[in-house]
Amino acid sequence: MSYTDASPLVLEQTVEKAHHAFAVYKNCSLQQRYALLRSIAEELKKDEDILVAAAMRETHLPEARLRNELGRTLFQLESYGAAAASGRWLDATIETRPNASGAAVNLRKTLIPLGPVVVFGASNFPFAYSTAGGDTASALAAGCTVIVKAHPAHAETSTIAAAALARAVKAQQLPDGVFSHVYGASFSVGEYLVKHPRVKAVGFTGSLRGGKQLFDWAQQRQEPIPVFAEMGSLNPVFLLPDQLQQQALSLAEQLAASFTLGAGQFCTKPGLLIALQSEALSIFEKKLAEHVQKMIPVPLLHTGIATAFLQHRQQALQTSSVSVLAESDQDSTPQQGRPTVAMVTASDWLQQAHLHQEVFGPYTILITCKDQDEIAKVANALDGQLTTTLMATEKDLHDYRFVIDLVKEKCGRLILNGVPTGVEVCKATQHGGPFPASTDARFGAVGEDALKRFSRPICYQNWPQGWLPAELQDDNPLQIFRTVNGQLTR
Repeated sequence: MSYTDASPLVLEQTVEKAHHAFAVYKNCSLQQRYALLRSIAEELKKDEDILVAAAMRETHLPEARLRNELGRTLFQLESYGAAAASGRWLDATIETRPNASGAAVNLRKTLIPLGPVVVFGASNFPFAYSTAGGDTASALAAGCTVIVKAHPAHAETSTIAAAALARAVKAQQLPDGVFSHVYGASFSVGEYLVKHPRVKAVGFTGSLRGGKQLFDWAQQRQEPIPVFAEMGSLNPVFLLPDQLQQQALSLAEQLAASFTLGAGQFCTKPGLLIALQSEALSIFEKKLAEHVQKMIPVPLLHTGIATAFLQHRQQALQTSSVSVLAESDQDSTPQQGRPTVAMVTASDWLQQAHLHQEVFGPYTILITCKDQDEIAKVANALDGQLTTTLMATEKDLHDYRFVIDLVKEKCGRLILNGVPTGVEVCKATQHGGPFPASTDARFGAVGEDALKRFSRPICYQNWPQGWLPAELQDDNPLQIFRTVNGQLTR
């Protein structure tokens, strides 16, 4: 089947339809939004087998991985819908105490949806971060209409998912413009959507180049709009000395599995390992090499990713100061990612800017430091990250407190003695980080707080009860938690 880029006329009609549908959908109750997201999950579940089959054809991902990811997608829809219905995310606040001069006060604040949102599907998660993924779910939960631009790498999968969403919208008797789906391999399609004055926000998961381009287009508008782009990360892992001395073998096994999980195509892949030169590090290196040499190369998601992996891997390994610690002993085709661990000294890494860039695929680089000062310099030189990990004992935490102070300024999730691959869908998760990990470190793309990306505060002053939204009325018909005169209460 051919998937043709949407014409400017089709795009214009799509955006207008989303705009008109927003006038209706924004006034739907929190429970109605929850019902929609539940309905979407039910429709996707009906199509599970054909969705998984299509995704296997298009992405080379195994069936077990895809079924697991689809299950996560269904959970996201349910949990974001439940979060919307709970009203917690609205931060409803009421102030009726007299002000400092004794004058009466009647101020009430809540969140309202921004408007039509454009979501760009991710290539590495055809379900969880794509057509019916987290951005779509959180935007719908926040009360926004959604236009999805299908990722060209899995257009068939996206089309099947979009049909399920359309059925759910119809079943809930909502305007079909609540959700729309377009194709666009050309950059011009994305540019048209981002620059359209009816569009009020953008959600994106992908490369730094792609996310930055969307952000730049959004800022060039007469009315700039927010772009919530999650753009990948090196996810550095600091192997601190006492922990390395005690756990060298298990750490090697753990990290070998983590940086090759999903062929290294997770945005949370540990792409940078940092450690002091020591006998324990030598033991770690030997065991890590043994694990990597036995690994079998697997096909990457699509030709574009495979080509980029080969180019970026080659560029890194051709750097004179970089050596290969280990690579898979198995031959690989151009479509496959060959698991690889490179090595470089801290002083050389600090001088080679291209080694600070993500290599998307089963590749990581070990930076060896001669003393604490070099560890501090490496930590200082890091860009913004989604995650940073410390493999550390209590002694290490005391001895290397300066590392904690440095890296917590540069990441969204700070991990102790665990690997970064795997992101829990819950309110306590932060999936985002300082630029270039994301375009706005104040927000995350996973969990209940993701809804806040697609809303804005509004304050009602001196309005009578009958004209207030339910969450701000005195009798609290939604029975949600609110801050009333400084007290959190129902």
